[in-house]
Amino acid sequence: MRVLGLDYGSKTVGVAVSDELGITAQGLMTFTRAKENALRKTLAGIESICEEYSVDTIVLGYPKNMDNSVGEQAKKAEEFAGMLTSRTGLKVVLWDERLTSLQAKRVLKEADIHDRREQKKVIDKLSAVLILQSYIDSLGLKRDIGLEDQDA
Repeated sequence: MRVLGLDYGSKTVGVAVSDELGITAQGLMTFTRAKENALRKTLAGIESICEEYSVDTIVLGYPKNMDNSVGEQAKKAEEFAGMLTSRTGLKVVLWDERLTSLQAKRVLKEADIHDRREQKKVIDKLSAVLILQSYIDSLGLKRDIGLEDQDA
């Protein structure tokens, strides 16, 4: 079974999926919508990906504030998590994504991708990869120290 990683934004959702062994995350795509609340096609697309890749868990970036408080964007992520659970019936894990976008921009800079238009095309997908890889790495750490029976 695979894990799906999502970076939920006001007009885009970056998507990544784990390999079958749950070791690495690969970027798949970015859903783009004209309006923030126009989520029907995005949810249908995510549902389709979950079926195609036999996903059993969805990891959704949770954009908490730097002081660990829950702001407006985090509340929107919570609402989206509820929609995902209703639509797919899968477990949705909210995963702290603080500084993920900054990390993604740093990766793009190191890859010598400086054009903002080019960055915009891949930033959400790359953020989804970073969110998912962080989650996967935490599971490996739990296995290494014998905590694999506890929730992430």
